[in-house]
Amino acid sequence: MRPYLKFAVAVAIAATGVNAAPIPSTAQSVTPIGNLRAFQGITIQGTIRSVVGNKFILDDGTGQVIVDAGPSWYHQLNLREGETVTVVGKQGRHDFDAFQITRANGEVTQIRPSMGPPPWSGRYQRQQPQTVR
Repeated sequence: MRPYLKFAVAVAIAATGVNAAPIPSTAQSVTPIGNLRAFQGITIQGTIRSVVGNKFILDDGTGQVIVDAGPSWYHQLNLREGETVTVVGKQGRHDFDAFQITRANGEVTQIRPSMGPPPWSGRYQRQQPQTVR
C-alpha cells in the first residue's frame, strides 16, 4: 500500500472514532488538553518560621520549604515570623516560587502570573503586586 493511502486509511479510522488501543480502565482522572496551559500552581499552607527580605521558611508540621516571593527591590511584603499563610506557586530548583500569598486575615497578594516569566525579569513593564482586601 502506498504511504499516502496508509495515511488516508488511518485518518478515516480515526475520524470514525474507532480506537485501535483501548484506554486503560485504571485512569482515575483525565486533564482536558485545553487546561494544560491553565496551570494554577500548587497550594501549600503553614506558619512562617523565618523571614529574610521576601524569602521565608514555611513550616506545615510535616516539613519546611523556603518560599521565594520575588526580589525585595520589586516589592516589600512585610511578612512576620509566626504568621500563618497560604501560598500558591510552583516548586523551583532550590525553593518554592510564590504566585500568590494569602494571609490569615484574607488579604491576598498577587506576586506574579503562574505562566511565563515574572514581571521583574524585564519582559514586562514594571508594576507593583496587587493586594486584594
